[in-house]
Amino acid sequence: MTGSTAAPQGAPRADCVADSAGGITFDIAVDLPGELVLVLRRRGADPVDEVRLPLTPAGGGHSRAALPSTVELAEGRWDAYVGDLPVEPGVRDVRAVVDRVPEATGPVTARVPYPTADGRLAVRSWVRGPHAEAGDLTFGEACCTVEGTLYGTELGAGATAEARLGGTVHRVPADGEKDTFTFTLPYDLVAKPPLDKQQLWELWLRPAEGADAIRVSRILDDVWDRKNVFVYPEHQGDGYRAAPCYTTDNDLCVRVTP
Repeated sequence: MTGSTAAPQGAPRADCVADSAGGITFDIAVDLPGELVLVLRRRGADPVDEVRLPLTPAGGGHSRAALPSTVELAEGRWDAYVGDLPVEPGVRDVRAVVDRVPEATGPVTARVPYPTADGRLAVRSWVRGPHAEAGDLTFGEACCTVEGTLYGTELGAGATAEARLGGTVHRVPADGEKDTFTFTLPYDLVAKPPLDKQQLWELWLRPAEGADAIRVSRILDDVWDRKNVFVYPEHQGDGYRAAPCYTTDNDLCVRVTP
């Protein structure tokens, strides 16, 4: 369980419970008058994308709304509102989503309620199909090895991992079983001169020759933003420094700095 941060004054406060299937229950600590709804609004969507969840009395001066796992929630960040008021994050019970195993069919979905930087409640949603879930990272001499699990596809002949920067792509072979993968990326492959500024190489997996590439990410736990949480050892090379890192969307990259 995690606590909350400061929130806009006067905002209703919601405790959240996330389940392993992707559902979230919102328990608001006020007995709201009228037929109000909890609105989830996807940030940056144009036109506006909303999911409206009825609020019902739950006793003890509380009102409750439920987001079932069967309700579609597009990938992105969804801010919570009651009427025109943003919702304050209360206690968030997200234990059920830690190291969960998705359903065998359909795209992988993940939803994590979290406090925004300005103290509001939001839900981070991912929808990936197929999906390459990053696992352990290990380090050798001037290289990193990524292990992970595949969902919605299988590893086949000619599998490769790709490091992408703009239109430049470097490939290395990928190995593993049908639903697992591993690959090793030498840092010298992506740290070629001239190197005059920081570069962020995206890591992708092509599970078989001719298959579509899949972004390598880590979304199957309770961490909504890994960028400043997961920090890996930095290798000092000839004129560069390199280390794996995650983006704010939990996608795996290799950062190369002059």
